[in-house]
Parts: sequence; C-alpha cells; structure tokens
Amino acid sequence: MCNVAITRHATVRVSALDDGAASQVITERDADRLLVDAALRHANVHGAEVALHNDFPIGAGLGGSSAAGVAVSAALAAWTGDQADRAQLAERSRQVEIQDLQVPGGRQDHYAAAFGGALALRFTDRVDVEPLPMTKGFRDEFERRALLVYTGQSRISGDTITAVLGAYEAGEQRVKIALQRMKELARSMADAIRASDVDLLAALVGEHWVHQRMLHSSIPTKRIDTIVEQARLAGARGAKALGASGGGCVLVIAPRDGVEAVRRAIENLGTLLPFSIDEQGVTSCA
Repeated sequence: MCNVAITRHATVRVSALDDGAASQVITERDADRLLVDAALRHANVHGAEVALHNDFPIGAGLGGSSAAGVAVSAALAAWTGDQADRAQLAERSRQVEIQDLQVPGGRQDHYAAAFGGALALRFTDRVDVEPLPMTKGFRDEFERRALLVYTGQSRISGDTITAVLGAYEAGEQRVKIALQRMKELARSMADAIRASDVDLLAALVGEHWVHQRMLHSSIPTKRIDTIVEQARLAGARGAKALGASGGGCVLVIAPRDGVEAVRRAIENLGTLLPFSIDEQGVTSCA
C-alpha cells in the first residue's frame, strides 16, 4: 500500500478526575464517544477525562476514525507513561476498531496517522513500514496541484469492505483482478513519489480509481462520477474517491498550469478542503 498523511487532525486531551470518579468522554460525535470508551477499556485506564476533537468530516474517506484512534491511543499511553512506539500505537488503534468496536478495516490508515509523511506499506506476517522521502519541490507541487473535494455524502466504510472481502473470498475474478492491479499500482505510486513525479502519480491515481470502482457497485456514486468527469474535462491528470468510497472525498490532481481551471470546474460540486502534507505523524506532549 502507499499513502500520504495530510494535515487534518484528531486532537485528544486527557486530564485527571477526582479519586474514584468514573472516566468521562467529551466529544461532538456519538461514534467518537464509542471509540474513546473502547480505548479506555483497552488501555485499562480509569478516572480520566478524555476530550476528542476532529477537524475533518465524518465518513469522508480520509482515515479519520483511524487518526482519532491513534490519537487516543497515544494520549492514553502518554498519560500512563507507556513508551509505545508508532507501530504499537497503530496496532492498538486497529485492535480497538476491529476487536472492540467490530468495525471491519485494514491497517494502512492507522499507520498513516501514526507515522505521517508518505509511506510504502507491505503486509505479510508483519507490517513493513518504509517512509518515502519527499523533496520540498515535490511537496510544494503536490500541495498546489492536489484538490480535495468533500462530496457531502458520508458512507459506512465497514459495509463496503465486508462486501468486497466477501466477493474476494468467494473467488470473484473481477474483484481478484482489480485488487491485484491496485496492489501493483500502489508500488508504482511509491516509485513516483521517490522520483518526485507528480504527473506520473496523478496518472496512477486515475488508473487506480478505474479498478477500485469495479470492486463493488456501491463504491462509485453519481456525485463522485460527476466530479471525476468534470475534473477530467478541465484537464485534471488524475482523480479518485478516497477510502472505501460510496461518498466521502475525491482527490483531484490538476495539471501544472491548470489548477484554477480545474478548481472552477469542481468547486460547486462539493466542498474544497484545504490541506498540506503532514510529515510528523502522531505527537504527544505532557
């Protein structure tokens, strides 16, 4: 897998309550409350107030639940003096999501939030994490040319993931072929980042969407298809829906000299979310 972390953050504050008081959760979303409650149980932490704030839309395909999970795991580790490394925080976050909350999902979003930057991830009997070097020129060009469009349509990623896994386990050739090509494209995307080639990365992103949308009928939507098509007509070099899709965000990569033309073509089809590349990953402070 290949991914790039962006500056859309989950922020967690942990503070002490009076002796004997039950832990309390402060957050704006019910799903986040369930996540924090599960993380508290998982970490065996009692008598703490945990406040979680997110600056990304829910169900946006940005790995937001994973970012929140990693942030909570890191905050609780710092609170208890646990010297967990980034990989351990990613795995704890995934355990809470998969085992405690019973939400199907993979690992890559958790690792993106924990490590930051651009990563090449290889999954065997372990997770191999390769941070991909990015030149300043590549970062600046990518941030200038990449447009992130929120469709306003939330989706439940677990349902789509379960459906795709079921089709794969049933031996559906369409799904198996698409997943194999998506795996190959992820390797090529990592090579494009190493080469600081935004145009090549954009073309690979576009091809990735061709195969991703074939995995299940709920992945593409009319809104997503319209954004991708209008961006293409305006000269975009590549576009795809993010996450499990069925809604959420679309990434569009404009041509070097045509960013404003692409922006005008899609700005009324959703909400443009500003971002930059986050190279820090999760951070904690006392």
